[in-house]
Amino acid sequence: MYLVFNWLYRYKIYHIFFWIAYHFGWWTIASGSAADTFHNAFFPPYNIKFLFYVVFQALAVYFNLYYLIPKFLAKSKYIAYVLLLGTSIFLCCVFIISGYYLTASIFDTSFEELFKINRGDYLELFKSNALPSTIASMTLAMSIKLCKNWIETRNRELELASEKVETELKFLKSQFNPHFLFNTINSIFVLIHKNQDMASESLAKFSDLMRYQLYECNESFIPLYRELEYLQNFIELGSLRLDNNVMVEIQVDKPEYSNLYIAPFILMPFIENSFKHVSQLDEIDNWLKINVSFEAQLLRLEVSNSTMGEREVVNKMSMDGGIGLVNVKRRLDLIYPDQYKLEINEQANRYSVRLDIELSTVILNNNEGVDSEQYYMRKLIKQL
Repeated sequence: MYLVFNWLYRYKIYHIFFWIAYHFGWWTIASGSAADTFHNAFFPPYNIKFLFYVVFQALAVYFNLYYLIPKFLAKSKYIAYVLLLGTSIFLCCVFIISGYYLTASIFDTSFEELFKINRGDYLELFKSNALPSTIASMTLAMSIKLCKNWIETRNRELELASEKVETELKFLKSQFNPHFLFNTINSIFVLIHKNQDMASESLAKFSDLMRYQLYECNESFIPLYRELEYLQNFIELGSLRLDNNVMVEIQVDKPEYSNLYIAPFILMPFIENSFKHVSQLDEIDNWLKINVSFEAQLLRLEVSNSTMGEREVVNKMSMDGGIGLVNVKRRLDLIYPDQYKLEINEQANRYSVRLDIELSTVILNNNEGVDSEQYYMRKLIKQL
């Protein structure tokens, strides 16, 4: 059965069935009886007339779709297209009407008796039968063709948009990873000269972070608990290299749902930025606060830290070397359109960030989970 359908589709044989069905429906509407239409269409003497309608209207339609439209209409040759289209419709009607006369001649029956039309009413037959039927078939075929082309173009645009988004997300994440590695390695290098035990502990934490980054987060979306574990490891690593005069307050709550997914490294730049730029002066209060809380599926990240009070330092934090925060804002726009809210508050001696993200729960499918990347990608493409 599959081979039969494949053969019909490959060689466009189904077009024959379409035109037969179309004209059968047209005649049924005109006569008001499907039984009479069936008898007239497939049994003599009227089947010859039916065949003329099917064949010549199909030829006129394909001539228009595959020659006139690409050759003239698509190239903005409107006058030539209209003239040739009108000519093809006229010739089609002429050949169709010739089928009436051929039928009467073959069966040696008078034209008037066979079709209940006076033989001299050629123009009336042209206007009332052949012309409206031909115009209707032309209109229907062009509508189907245009609709098909629109669907194909739309699907192609969606595929291109999807590929563009995936490429841009991979590029943004690849930009972030070297930036993170550079800062972490630099911190461990400083600790080696200050405290070897702390450096050893930091190196162990760094090894865990590297394993996570290289092997465990290659997907566009990962389980939330893995990202939180990664953040806690980073926070512990970052706390080790801070001076003792920096007060660190960390609170990471557990989410209400255990099956939440999140884009990897979407939270890290804000925390890394805070550790990088927190003040460490003896004459002022130095502090850093990180709070991760949940309200149902809403994740809220609040990060704040003291600064040295210099405006250029605060501005540098906002740009973060032109890599971290700029990229994470772009990733938020791409991955969570209309699903996040980011507030950055800059003051002379304080810098704070509040980020709300509406996460998605994982829908189980045969106990294997859901491809959350496809879920978010479909949601994103709808908005593109």
